Amino acid sequence: MSPQPRIALAIVVFALVCTVSVSIADAQQKPLAADQRQIVDTVSTIFAAARTDDVAKFDSVIASDFYIFDGGARFNGHAVMAFIKAQHATGKHYEWNVTEPDVHVSGITAWIAYTNKGSITDASGTINQKWLESAFLEKQAGAWKIVFMHSTRVPAQPEENHAAHHPLSSIFAQRGPWAFPRSWTKPFPTR
Repeated sequence: MSPQPRIALAIVVFALVCTVSVSIADAQQKPLAADQRQIVDTVSTIFAAARTDDVAKFDSVIASDFYIFDGGARFNGHAVMAFIKAQHATGKHYEWNVTEPDVHVSGITAWIAYTNKGSITDASGTINQKWLESAFLEKQAGAWKIVFMHSTRVPAQPEENHAAHHPLSSIFAQRGPWAFPRSWTKPFPTR
């Protein structure tokens, strides 16, 4: 194939890729319907309540049998609020934000999946954090209530210095990698 048809083919392929990319971006930016907006607001309310230890506000948006899976454990509403209050008492503060919501409504039930973009702040500073989360909701007496939530922390990016968070990092920082006995660094005997 000569260079001119190749260039024309490349332009056509590029145009198709751009069109598909714009279509996908437009599909992701659709405005939310009223029920979908209420669901996002309900999840945002649970975070606002937890940030300020407002148990009454927290209870206003959860079902009586609410529970959440977070950090490998199951918490009911009162247990999760007690845990967060205890974290606040130690000086930890959390920022949570519902972003990229994907909301589905079917009658009086709904589910939402979203990226929670926020941060954790304590005496050592602030760390930006993301969680992948989902919730199942039910409309009760005309209001959306959260029945179940699930949260998975997104691992730190590879460029982050994980060695600095390792319990032995202070030893390495003071003495270097040779802080361990030489016998630990010798090759294993062979038979």
